Amino acid sequence: MSDATEKLNKPVEEWRHLVSPEAYGVLFESATEPPGSSVLNGEKREGTFICAACYMPLFDWSMKYESGTGWPSFFDAIPGHLGTTTDFKMILPRTEYHCARCGGHQGHVFKDGPSPTGQRYCNNGVALCFVPAGDDVPALRS
Repeated sequence: MSDATEKLNKPVEEWRHLVSPEAYGVLFESATEPPGSSVLNGEKREGTFICAACYMPLFDWSMKYESGTGWPSFFDAIPGHLGTTTDFKMILPRTEYHCARCGGHQGHVFKDGPSPTGQRYCNNGVALCFVPAGDDVPALRS
């Protein structure tokens, strides 16, 4: 794992002072924002979607598509920047994904996405920040 993706050893409670209460609920308590509530759902500009907690780049704008679900959706992620676990909260197993660096919950990945991957990374918008192309991606938080 490179320095950029090296897992942070930061107590979850310390993130509470760095992100909004809504983002904290999603990122560190696995909440889900209401569908259609994120301005990032309609974001179509070139740029980078980063973790709202640690600022790790997770998705390039070219990976985003309109899934019709009400959440920002991507058909792929930046390699090595996400981790996964199995989630049984809805009885049937789902694949939850999180930032590989800070462990912040992002959403769930499903096998009903478009080509070329067939995957749909269904992301909570509040767990992301968008950096338009040409702007500097903020330094990673530690």
